[in-house]
Order: sequence, then structure tokens, then C-alpha cells
Amino acid sequence: MSAATTRPVIPIVDLGNSSPEALADMHPDGAAELVAAARRMLPGPLLPMLDTLSRRWAVRSNNPYREEVARLSARIGTGAWFMNFCFEWGCTTGVAPDPSAPGMRMLRTLDWPFHGVGRRVLVARQEGPAGSFLNVTWPGFVGVVTAAAPGRFALAINQAPLVRRGYLPLAADWAVNRVQVFRSRHLPPVHLARQVMESCRTYEEAKETLETAPIALPAFFALAGTGAREGCVIERTETRAWVHPAPAAIANHWLTQSLRGRPRGVDSRRRHRLMNGLSRLPAEGFDWMVEPILNRDTRLSVVANAATGALLVQGWEVDGAATEVLAHREPAANPAEALKTVLLR
Repeated sequence: MSAATTRPVIPIVDLGNSSPEALADMHPDGAAELVAAARRMLPGPLLPMLDTLSRRWAVRSNNPYREEVARLSARIGTGAWFMNFCFEWGCTTGVAPDPSAPGMRMLRTLDWPFHGVGRRVLVARQEGPAGSFLNVTWPGFVGVVTAAAPGRFALAINQAPLVRRGYLPLAADWAVNRVQVFRSRHLPPVHLARQVMESCRTYEEAKETLETAPIALPAFFALAGTGAREGCVIERTETRAWVHPAPAAIANHWLTQSLRGRPRGVDSRRRHRLMNGLSRLPAEGFDWMVEPILNRDTRLSVVANAATGALLVQGWEVDGAATEVLAHREPAANPAEALKTVLLR
């Protein structure tokens, strides 16, 4: 990108009590880019087939957000169902006490092999029974993959490894795993994360829900609260959990030795080792974005501290930074209570 080219500014969109589907009306170009990215990745009949399978699964499992996605599909067309039930991420996340401020800090990248979406990232201010939160997301997407609720906690999802059966080609293993997911009646991790952001009032409530709620497929959750001891990484299968207290980092391979699977994304183990150290050090903006944490599939980077309300966001594409850095600070709904929480823990 040349010096004369102006990078887009990441908007903060106040949704109030509206559902995330409203973002597609507010930012139609971004929603169109989301499904266009899917069409480029999956040409021909593959995307319509996966779209149909995703829709049938949502209906059969009585997914609580199926009507939102159905309305999105009517607006933006083929790809809306698939992108809302897509789990193909390679992410790197670290949670550790903030070395420069009170509370716990989360460093996070999201790697998604869909080109163009890095320029379309936005922050949606959403409301739920537990209060407001900032959802780092895209128009046309109704789940949560990265979010922060000032005064409560920050949350991010990483994809778990692919289960390998040893005798099948990689593509066949992927297909078998996807069939098993489509048989599940449980929530996808991105939809459980949305419910947690909307309904959990404390770090402990969020942690318990993420540990115990059944999910449709394995996933990793990173959770950072407001206190110096409120942070963890949670490895999840469909029904079990393994918790690693902060300071901790997670990429796309199991930390628990007894769990098996093929790591996802670019050099997962090296990303984990780097993030495990970088997340404990002071940082200026995104100076911690080094290879392979920053790689060809990186579309998003985030720094979040729920205690201070600080949030940094930047979008990325193959050729580098795709947006300006959003540097935002949002006080908790009850600042006095949030400060009391930080001081007591």
C-alpha cells in the first residue's frame, strides 16, 4: 500500500438493542464483501452446497440465531449461512496481567483465509441483559469471535485442531469432522460466545459457562477479566474442559498432552511460544505483531483490557495493514464498581 493511499478507519457502530444483522443494512458493502470472499474461496457448486448444509443444521438444531441468518441470507445471498457457521480460523491469543496498567490484558490475532475481509472489520457496541460490550466483527456475521465488555471481561475464540483418524486423507478427515458437527444439536462456539457476552455479568460467570456449556465442536476460549488473577485459556471438547490460568497463550494445537489432533494455521507451535512471551511484555500498539503471529492469513489484531476499557483494533490483508489503528477507551457502565473490583483483586 503506497503512502498516498489512505487506509480505511474502523468504525464503531452503536447497535443498542438491535441484533448484529442490522450491520448489513448500515454497511452493505462490508456485508457484500463477506460473502464475496466466500465465493472466491469456494467457487462453483461447493459454496451453495455448504450454505444449504449450514442452513439445514441451524434449523435441525433449533439454533437461536437461525432467523437472523435467514434474514441476512435474503439480503446478501449465497454465502451468508456458510460464513456464519464457518470455523476455519487459525488464531493466536495471549492473556496476562497488563504490565503497563491495572487488570488483565488480551493480545489477539485472527487468521481467516478469506481475502478482503481485513478491510471491512468494524466494532459493534451491542447490548445484552448483562450490559453493553464491544464486538470486533464484520457486517453479515451474527456470532462473536473477539469482544470486550469494559468492567466485565474480554473474550476470544481460537479454532481447535482437526481430529485425524490416521487412515484418511486430510480432506476426507475434514469432511468426516464436518458431518459430525452437522449432527450435533449444540451451539457453535461463536454463538455460545455471543450468549456469554450478552448474559454473563462477571468473569466467574463467563468462565463457568465456557467450561460447562455443551458445544457442537472443540474450541479454545481465552478469557481476561478485570482483576490481576482473572484470566485463563480454556481448551474445550464438546463436553469437557481443561483450564490453564493466566499468564497463558493459545494458538491452534492442544496444550493438554493427552488430546490429539492436527494443528491448524501457520506454524501453530511457534505462534504459541512467541505469544506466551510477548503477552507478558509491555507493548506499543501492535509492535508485537511478528511472524508467524502475523502471517498471510491474518485479518485482525486486537489488544483489550476490560479493567481500563482500552481497545486497539487493526485489520490486515496479505500485503500488510489494511486499516488504520482504532484506539478506543470506553469506561465501564459502573466505573466506581469496576475500579473497586480492580483494587480488591
